[in-house]
Amino acid sequence: MPRISVVLPAYNEEANVELQVEAVIQTFQPITPDFEVIVVNDGSRDQTGARVQTLMSKYPNVRLVEHPKNLGYGAALYSGFTAASKEWVFLTDADRQFDLNEIHKFLPHVDRADLILGYRTPRRDPFHRRLYGWGWNWLVTLLFGYVARDVDCAFKLFKRGILDHITIQSRGATFSAEFLVRARRAGYTSVQVPVSHLPRRAGKPTGARLDVVTRAFRELVQVRVALWRER
Repeated sequence: MPRISVVLPAYNEEANVELQVEAVIQTFQPITPDFEVIVVNDGSRDQTGARVQTLMSKYPNVRLVEHPKNLGYGAALYSGFTAASKEWVFLTDADRQFDLNEIHKFLPHVDRADLILGYRTPRRDPFHRRLYGWGWNWLVTLLFGYVARDVDCAFKLFKRGILDHITIQSRGATFSAEFLVRARRAGYTSVQVPVSHLPRRAGKPTGARLDVVTRAFRELVQVRVALWRER
């Protein structure tokens, strides 16, 4: 079975992070003997980091990457991905909105694709977040062509080596879109798999904040301009 780095970005997830890490370990131990869990604490103002440090004393394969301040979702992903040491990287969030056992639906595809991308069906978020998500997918497709059914779905498995051959500039919410666009342009193959999505049980999402949305649009334009210049 593949060697896997599980990356969990976390911002103010003290109510979720311990349960999520425990769930990851229970899920991946039967799958592969060689895996690690990397939690990226993106400048949380609660006890997220302290909760992970407690887990590190219990599980030697749990690692913590700390940002001194909140740098953004993309920055958390970048830190986690570049810290990964295994052959494959699995991304999911610390908010417990996915059924981790559905990783078993991804594993049959590792021999024929470089990226296995989940798409939420249906998405269990408030209406305004689902509307924003639909609009974002539409805009990414308009600007770059089709890359995925659910660009920002935080349930992805991909080869770590991809990151050695593409450069991602975005550090906000545009990170996932740029990653998929650049991976496609570099010739990497992907398959898409439906995954269950669960309502958030604790904590608060930040993706719909005005500053997050504004940064995402700004970075999306920067990516489009950069790709034009790279032709």
